Amino acid sequence: MKKALIIEDNDDIREGAAEILTLAGYETFTAKNGRIGVDLAIRHLPDVILCDIMMPELDGYGVLYLLQKNLQTVDIPFIFMTAKSERADLRKGMEMGADDYLIKPFDDVELFRAIESRLKKRSKPIGFKFQGADKNSLFESLIAKGKTRSFVGKQVIYIENDEPAHLYFVKKGQVKSYKRAQDGREFSSTLYGKGDFFGYESLCRSSTYTENAATLGDSELTLIAKADFMEYLFSHQEISNAFINMLSGNVQEKEEQMLRLAYFSVRKRVADTLVQVAVKFGEPNSDQCTLRISRDELAALVGASSETVSRMLADFKDEKLIEKNGTAIEDPFH
Repeated sequence: MKKALIIEDNDDIREGAAEILTLAGYETFTAKNGRIGVDLAIRHLPDVILCDIMMPELDGYGVLYLLQKNLQTVDIPFIFMTAKSERADLRKGMEMGADDYLIKPFDDVELFRAIESRLKKRSKPIGFKFQGADKNSLFESLIAKGKTRSFVGKQVIYIENDEPAHLYFVKKGQVKSYKRAQDGREFSSTLYGKGDFFGYESLCRSSTYTENAATLGDSELTLIAKADFMEYLFSHQEISNAFINMLSGNVQEKEEQMLRLAYFSVRKRVADTLVQVAVKFGEPNSDQCTLRISRDELAALVGASSETVSRMLADFKDEKLIEKNGTAIEDPFH
C-alpha cells in the first residue's frame, strides 16, 4: 500500500485530502504543522509528501530543507500546496528541490494527477545504477569503510585552511561548523546531528576547509577516507545526486542565514534559532523539548552577543514562552 503524508495547518484541507487519498487506497498520515510533519516523514518514510508553504512553527521551506538533509527522505517526491496569492513564492520552492505544486483549492483529479505523475517519474531509472544495491545500502557500505572515533565535548575536529582528508558521519552526538572573527567572536553556520554527513564541501571542491568544526558534546564520528568517498561519488550516481542535494541545501541555508541577520530583529533571530535547534536535536513526537545549549553557543548561532541573548531568554522566560534551568531551555513550542 502506498503511503502519503499531508502537512497542512488548515483542518478542512488536511482532512479533506486525507479522506480522498484513503478512499483511493493510500495509507495516509497528517500533520498540522511542519515540525510534526518532519517527524512523521522520518518515522514512516511515505511515498509522497504534500505540504503547505505558510505554517506555524516550521514553514514548508523549512520542512523541505530538513527532509533533503536526511538521507532517508531526500528522494521522497515533495509537492507544495499553496494559495494563489503565494504563487510567486513557488519559484523558491522549486529551486530548493520541490517536485511539483498544487494551487488551492484543488479538486480530486488535480490531486491524483500530481501524485501519480510524481510516483511514475520516481519509478523510472535515472542514469546508471549500482546493480544489486539500493541507495541506502550504498550509504551503509560507504560508512562501513570508515573508522569510528570518540570525541569529547568542545573538541576541535578540523580548522579553517586545513587540507581535507576525510568525510565525516555523525553516529552519535552533535557537531557545529563555525567561523571565528579577528576579535575572537564566533559565528556558527551549521549544526549536525545523528545521521548527518559533514566536511564534504571542501572534498568536492578539492580545496582547504573554509570554516572550523567542533563537537558540542561527547560524540562518535565515522571518518571515511577521501579516496573512498571520491570513488563512491564517481561510481554511483545515487550517491552523487544525494550529495549534490546536500550541497544545494547548504547554499540555501547560508543565504537564509544572511537574510535573517540582515532583516530579523534580535528577538526574532533568537526565537527562530531555538526552533531550528529544537527541530534538529529535539526528541521526535514529543509535546515538550529540552535544549541543552550554552549561552555562548546560542549567541554564535544567533549572531549576537551573549549578553543580548541572555536578555532575550530572560524575556521569553518572563513571558512564559520557555522555562530555563541552567543551560537547559525547556519546551520552546509549548
